[in-house]
Amino acid sequence: MQIKEFMKAGHPPTLFASFLYFDISFMIWVLLGPLGVAIAKDLHLSPSQKGFMVALPYLSGAFARFFMGMAVDRIGAKVTGAIGQILVIGGLSWAWLSHIQTLSEVQILGLFLGIAGASFAVSLPLASRWYPPEAQGLAMGIAGAGNSGTVFSALFAPLLAKHFGWNAVFGMALIPAVVTLVLYLILAKDAPHQPPPKTLKQYGEMLGDRDTWWFMAFYSVTFGGFSGLAASLVIYFNAQFGIDAVHAGYLAAGCVLAGSVARPVGGRVADRFGGIRTLQILYGVVAVSLALVTIFYSNLILTLVFFVTGMLGLGMGNGSVFQIIPQRFRKEIGIMTGLVGMAGGIGGFYLATSLGMSKQLTGSYQAGFLVFVALAVFALLGLVGVKRRWRSTWGSPLNTTARI
Repeated sequence: MQIKEFMKAGHPPTLFASFLYFDISFMIWVLLGPLGVAIAKDLHLSPSQKGFMVALPYLSGAFARFFMGMAVDRIGAKVTGAIGQILVIGGLSWAWLSHIQTLSEVQILGLFLGIAGASFAVSLPLASRWYPPEAQGLAMGIAGAGNSGTVFSALFAPLLAKHFGWNAVFGMALIPAVVTLVLYLILAKDAPHQPPPKTLKQYGEMLGDRDTWWFMAFYSVTFGGFSGLAASLVIYFNAQFGIDAVHAGYLAAGCVLAGSVARPVGGRVADRFGGIRTLQILYGVVAVSLALVTIFYSNLILTLVFFVTGMLGLGMGNGSVFQIIPQRFRKEIGIMTGLVGMAGGIGGFYLATSLGMSKQLTGSYQAGFLVFVALAVFALLGLVGVKRRWRSTWGSPLNTTARI
């Protein structure tokens, strides 16, 4: 589908609102990562405590995505998104006004920030339901490019914390959060043809479908890798190379930006060449890139090159996975986005915590990266195993106009 046809096929204001909601929510979701160096210094945290602190919003967000996915099917994406934004604004307001000073209070805030990460389960179906099968990769890629919000956190959060204190950053984050809520309420609109709500029995049946678990596994690697690195890179550059938090944030932002802008590219490439073929290449790129990070761990320039390459692969992989899902589960896209998003959040939680544990137990981050490399290889082998069945059943040209 050409760009002009794409613009006429759906609802551009909703697509923009989906992107903006996703973007600002992700900026807020990962705040504890870029602020991790400053918080850990003030609260005297160990490497494992730092890892768990920055990973907690991912675990919270993983489960919030499931419930918000259910809500999308029952009360609509627009209302669900508005409720989620209000809860996040409330959590940020509490943190800012109460001047949180303990690890337990930071962790409570992390639970609220997880709701921001659950925006994924709202923005993607909100956009997806407006577009035909052959445009799903691009539509989902544009909406999903909101993960670029993580770049803003890495760029500005350490700098603002240096000048105003890390607690003040939570108050500053309220400004874009409130503006986004207002624009979202004005621009977003649910698609006219909404699928009927699913019963709990139907949710259970979906979990009984093996394809659901494969998609969850694939996304736990692509999005889990992207989000886990986005949360950890500032801490990694600070601990591994002794770079101060502000400049570590700049380096992390460059890596995260690569993965963010690559998401719609991955969706577009998958539309043209097929999601399976695209993902096979990308999993290989990710595995090789992160393996090389562990080999050249003392060289900053090469580390940056390999992180950028790996994030490009992960970002494109996110777009590619969501080119395929609507072809298999178009009527269940709300709950599938919640389930797959939950798996992605768990993947991010795993990577961030495993890097912290690896550093504390072995003195380096290499073991944490190598385990994730093994997961990427597993995803590649799993994709090779299912592609023939997928292409001969629901992905057949007889059943869809999209390339699988």
